[in-house]
Parts: sequence; structure tokens; C-alpha cells
Amino acid sequence: MDSSEFLGFLSHRSSVREYEETLLADEEIGYILSCASTAPSAGNLEAWDVVVVTDEDTRLALADASFGQQHVGEAPALFVVCANYVRSMSQYGERGILYAVQDATIACTYMMLAAHARGLHSCWTGAFDEDEVRGVLGLPPHIRPLAILATGHGHPPVRLAERMDIGDHIHRDE
Repeated sequence: MDSSEFLGFLSHRSSVREYEETLLADEEIGYILSCASTAPSAGNLEAWDVVVVTDEDTRLALADASFGQQHVGEAPALFVVCANYVRSMSQYGERGILYAVQDATIACTYMMLAAHARGLHSCWTGAFDEDEVRGVLGLPPHIRPLAILATGHGHPPVRLAERMDIGDHIHRDE
């Protein structure tokens, strides 16, 4: 893939909130997770963990924890991406908290792009009650859920969302 193809690949990804009931194959889930494992991380500590959720009752409980966002319950697979503080704090102390958040965020981005590369659709969901998600998944205190990546065969929007002009983001030397 050349650079113009890559930009096109990125430009045509969108958040999808409507999914078919078709389950993801284990191979598709494995591919997404394998791509996440290639993500860069601070000190190569890979301070992130993922809970893969395909059980319908658990997905519905996570939709409730996500303030009733329907797509979370309807997507056939959820990847709950978490920061693992202990893994990075063991080397970096308090700064390791930030590194774990960064590691998990990058891994989730790779997962989202891996799904897109496989012709799947996803929606990064960050609005949820952390304590409820912890309870639903039985997460220990040193694991912080950062994103729920709803993933499946979806119905993308007819029109892609408008984006800000790149110049509005760029600041040089100050």
C-alpha cells in the first residue's frame, strides 16, 4: 500500500453504530488482537489488557454501563481495552499510569484499524461508568477500562462526517 492508499484507508473509516447479528469468527477476533500486540508501548511493557466480550447478557450489561448506548449491546463483539497500571508502574513509578493509558489507547487504535482492514466496522466508545464496567467484568483495581470497541459487520453512514481543516490543528514552534 502506498501513502495515498493509506490516507484513503484512514479517510474511509468511520464510527458505526448499527450492526448485523452475524458473529465474528474466532479468526477475525484473533487477527484484531494480533494487530494490537504489534502496537508500540512505553518500555515495551505493553501495559494494556483486553476483555473480549461476545456473550449477549454481558454485552447488554455493558450497554447499560455505557449510559444506554444501544450499539454497545448490539455489536456482536466488544473489546474492552484497559490500562494495566501495575505493569508500567513497576518500571516507571507514578509516571507509569500515564504510560499505561497511552499504551492502551494505541493498542485500541490498532484494533480499530485492524477491524477496518478486515472489512469490519467499529465504534470507539469512551462514555461509560467505569465502576459499572469494572463490576460487570470483575476487573481488579489496577486495571482501568479506557474504551469499549464495539465491532462487527455493520451499516456505515451514507456520508462520512465532516472533519476540521488540518490547519486548525497545527501550531509551529509555539
